[in-house]
Amino acid sequence: MDPAAAPPPRPPVLDRIRIGSAPDSWGVWFADDPAQVPWRRFLDEVAEAGYEWIELGPHGYLPTDPDRLLEETRSRGLRVSAGTVFTALHRGPAVWEETWEQVSRVAGLARATGAGHLVVIPSFWRDDKTAEILENPELTAEQWHHLSTGMERLAREVLDVYGLTIAVHPHADTHIDTEAHVARFLDATDPALVGLCLDTGHYAYCGGDSVELIKTYGERIAYLHLKQVDPAVLAGVIEAGTPFGPAVRQGVMCEPPRGVPALEPVLAAAQGLGVDLFAIVEQDMYPCPPDQPLPIARRTRAFLRSCGA
Repeated sequence: MDPAAAPPPRPPVLDRIRIGSAPDSWGVWFADDPAQVPWRRFLDEVAEAGYEWIELGPHGYLPTDPDRLLEETRSRGLRVSAGTVFTALHRGPAVWEETWEQVSRVAGLARATGAGHLVVIPSFWRDDKTAEILENPELTAEQWHHLSTGMERLAREVLDVYGLTIAVHPHADTHIDTEAHVARFLDATDPALVGLCLDTGHYAYCGGDSVELIKTYGERIAYLHLKQVDPAVLAGVIEAGTPFGPAVRQGVMCEPPRGVPALEPVLAAAQGLGVDLFAIVEQDMYPCPPDQPLPIARRTRAFLRSCGA
């Protein structure tokens, strides 16, 4: 056979990876914002784009009545993988009651709609709009202790009360961001309790290598967010000290496969862990024109299928 006429090689079978999307990929960051698409449109379009799994997004964006939300998702062939909360556990026991009140709302809805995970994002040290420094970007030893012990307590309580596992999400402009900070957090927390949500875009934004993290801390990877960074935009963001929100408006998070990291080796490394993992597409683009997300979501789903997922 002429080698030039040979069919292209088949992509690997990534049968342990469950692909989904999230309101974030439709430019949704807040429960109620006129710059965002209505929730019904998001559900219609995420199903139309070929996704089966979704996250809840900011609490209150989707209906918070479990029966209604189940009706709306099931009618479109959708299922919920996780809810998301922001926490400031490095501030110590004084914030526990406030934290648990928020967590209870989100975890209760997530569990009632069949999800098995709660994604936990640390609070921002820099104001996302004004760039005002709210806290020191570096935690003290005492704050690291509060963060690690608080997250372990949260993991136990969420598992005991709601049957959910937590996945802590390293995020730009938070105290869990760089390779060094992620490693310090993982080394300080119980692997049996605290898993990691590896967001490929945020980790690259902060200088990390997702494949290396999976190789080094594979047993801690509990959940994936798939996104890419535009390296040219990121270089300008770093040079100017731009906070994350304005960086997103500049297009720092881009459509796959146009950015970094390459997702094929990340997915292959995740598949190699031998466990079932959600991989939720999250392309930050708040705010965006309402007609922008669906075509990107379709192309992204097709790209991921070409990767075997």
